[in-house]
Amino acid sequence: MDSIVNRLTEIEDAASAIVRHAEEQKDVLDQEYDKKRKAFDDELEEKTQARLDAIRRDLEKKTAAILDSQSGASDTLIRDLQEEYAEKHTEYAREILRRITEV
Repeated sequence: MDSIVNRLTEIEDAASAIVRHAEEQKDVLDQEYDKKRKAFDDELEEKTQARLDAIRRDLEKKTAAILDSQSGASDTLIRDLQEEYAEKHTEYAREILRRITEV
C-alpha cells in the first residue's frame, strides 16, 4: 500500500512539475507574442505614416499646381480686360453717356 501511495505522490509531483513548466513556457510565449505584436504594430504604424505623408505631399503638390494654373488664368483674364479697357474706354464712356441722356 505504501508503494502505491509513494507512486501516486511521485506522479502528482511529476504532474505538478509539468504544470509549472507549462505555465513558465506560457509566460515566455506570452512575452514573445507581445514583443512580436508590438513590433508588428510599430512597423505598421510607420508604414501607414509614411504612406499618409506621401499622399499628403502629392495632394499638396497637386493643389499648388491647380492654384498656380488658376492664378495664371486670372492674371491672363485681368490683363486682357485691362487691354480691352485701354483700347475701348472712350467708346464705353460714350455709350454710358448716350444711355444716361436717352432717358
